Amino acid sequence: MPPMTDILNYQLELSALSPRDIIKRAVADNADIAVSFSGAEDVVLVDMISKLSSKPRVFTLDTGRLHPETYRYLETVRNHYQIDIEVFTPDHIALQGLVKEKGLFSFFTDGHQECCGIRKIEPLTRALLPLDAWISGQRRDQSPDTRSSVPVVQQDALFKGKNETLIKYNPLANWSSAEVWNYIKMFELPVNPLHLQGFKSIGCEPCTAPTLPNQHEREGRWWWEEATQKECGLHAEKATG
Repeated sequence: MPPMTDILNYQLELSALSPRDIIKRAVADNADIAVSFSGAEDVVLVDMISKLSSKPRVFTLDTGRLHPETYRYLETVRNHYQIDIEVFTPDHIALQGLVKEKGLFSFFTDGHQECCGIRKIEPLTRALLPLDAWISGQRRDQSPDTRSSVPVVQQDALFKGKNETLIKYNPLANWSSAEVWNYIKMFELPVNPLHLQGFKSIGCEPCTAPTLPNQHEREGRWWWEEATQKECGLHAEKATG
């Protein structure tokens, strides 16, 4: 892992590389690194790292509210690549407290942040603690409001790893959605069937809707909220150096 004082130089160096070479470098530079797989287009990352490592570390967050298709898809990917996928679930005491106090659909009135905090942020915090670095599928074109400045590598400003600091790689940051899907089709990767039903961005079942042909992919996430609020808190908006 590079010294934090060199993160800007590291960003410059890796920005000239292809996503595959960024992942290759990430694996070489970090002893404990894992891919975060959300059960959507992140399969590109799983495919790339599976071709570089015989035992890639891959984890996913099971919020307890995913679509049935997503649960089946996770197993499809596990079997297709013959890999283990570590599943992190919410703390049951915190989740029970939320549901007891506010019911199962409080996010429609109170906003999604509280629910996401319990179902996503806390499990991700546990998933990242033993790591030096993690690899995410963030792209700049996913959200012009909140992700337009995503770098290919950064010091994670939100989470800590085993040595307090944590490096986050975004190998697909410079790719468009079209490039991601060209890769998926070229190498015939397994696909979440929800994508074939109009879902461009896939999250929890109550909070995800299909989008129309000309709508941005994030329009289907937390569809009842303003566009500038369509983040769950898993990702920092800007790089830090």
